[in-house]
Amino acid sequence: MSSSSLVFAAQRKAPVLVAPAKPTPRELKALSDIDDQPSLRFYRSGLFFYRHDPSKAGHDPARAVKEALARCLVFYYPIAGRLRDQGGPGGKLLVDCNGEGAVLVDAYADVSIDDFGPALIPPIPCADELLCFPDTSAADVVDRPLLYIQVTRLKCGGFVFGLQICHNIADAPGVSQFMTALGELARGAEAPAVLPVWERALLTARTPPRITYAHPEYEPLPGDDVISPRDALVHRAFFFGPEEIAALQNAAPPHLRNCCSRFDLIAAFVWRCRTAALRYRPQDDVRLQFVVNARGKGGSDPPLPRGFYGNALMFGVASSTAGELRRKPYDYALELVRKAKEGVMAAEGYLRSTADLMVLRGRPRFATKRTYLVTDLTKAGLDRVDVIGWGRPVYGGPASTTLGTFHLLRRNERGEELGVTVPVCLPPEAMERFGAEVESLTKVIGGVRVSRSSRVTQGLEYYSTGISSRL
Repeated sequence: MSSSSLVFAAQRKAPVLVAPAKPTPRELKALSDIDDQPSLRFYRSGLFFYRHDPSKAGHDPARAVKEALARCLVFYYPIAGRLRDQGGPGGKLLVDCNGEGAVLVDAYADVSIDDFGPALIPPIPCADELLCFPDTSAADVVDRPLLYIQVTRLKCGGFVFGLQICHNIADAPGVSQFMTALGELARGAEAPAVLPVWERALLTARTPPRITYAHPEYEPLPGDDVISPRDALVHRAFFFGPEEIAALQNAAPPHLRNCCSRFDLIAAFVWRCRTAALRYRPQDDVRLQFVVNARGKGGSDPPLPRGFYGNALMFGVASSTAGELRRKPYDYALELVRKAKEGVMAAEGYLRSTADLMVLRGRPRFATKRTYLVTDLTKAGLDRVDVIGWGRPVYGGPASTTLGTFHLLRRNERGEELGVTVPVCLPPEAMERFGAEVESLTKVIGGVRVSRSSRVTQGLEYYSTGISSRL
């Protein structure tokens, strides 16, 4: 069965509320001013595919998840509560830790993991059948459960763990920490190896608030964009393996080769191709905006404790005119990305400045106009989470993509890392131009040659950039 033609309807049982297995504190907890940004008021979704384990014959994954979830919510009891709007112009959200619980749905689908295609890449086919409700970037999160889980058993004996969690409660590393704890408890641990830490006051606005850094991530660009989420969009995934990464690194000038990460190299390259494909005017300002995890860095001031699972998101922003980005060599874009990331990582107290901005400027949303938004999930650990002892997932990551995208690790069946996949979402004509830009741009990056090979994967055109150096 081709994944592009895959159609099925999951047979769902009635949803149940799973409360903490033991009494938990009844209290109100304030979110930080980073947590309760309007741009984060939606449910982050993820899908995790697990193959059949013969040693688990007769084991019900939904029951195992239910039992482990009840125990996990004892430690993560705010997730069993509900968000309340404090009201007023500030729009501050509180967590009512009332122990009502999370939603769990037991489901069955008459398909096998292999029916989804040889490589699972978002958007996952029929993702809405594997989640409790349709995936969306906008949702009402107040007075609703903060966590929804659907466990879908498959005819091959495997199962899919579908998760939707309110983004105001946790970021990607926080979600990975929670799911890791769930798996540890499912396998018999008495407590998670890393105990959860709330401490949202560390990222709450100061008194009095004071903005100490520029925050272009909240400053909209003037004029219009040429693309909208409402447009008809197509999805393709582009793969960067060791040879492609090495070629991009060799194409960088000597002073950048040892200080640029794999993320920097790919993000700068894709940003250039995307900008050209969308045919922005030469004088248009364009941006690359990316997430930087503040854990272990100076941006939080003071450093966040181990076990913190709230939002610790900083944003690096690289800016250029479209004309300069296209006209100048690859190392121009690469230098912009590197400086943007280093500037945020070295800015002591950057997140506190962001929190103060939220209070002083009425909680603005992220600026998205003419902006390529990308999140690096290669280090979040989602692809390694074992939720009930069935091992590493075949795929663990986002259910879908939007105009923003992700860097995702690609592994083989043995769990060995193969490279990085970048799903791209564009209007059809722009996507054709994007593919052509990938070819033509690599030909001129520092003397890099390209030979493209493509294959159909789950209904997506899946490109290997095929970059090879002749420097």
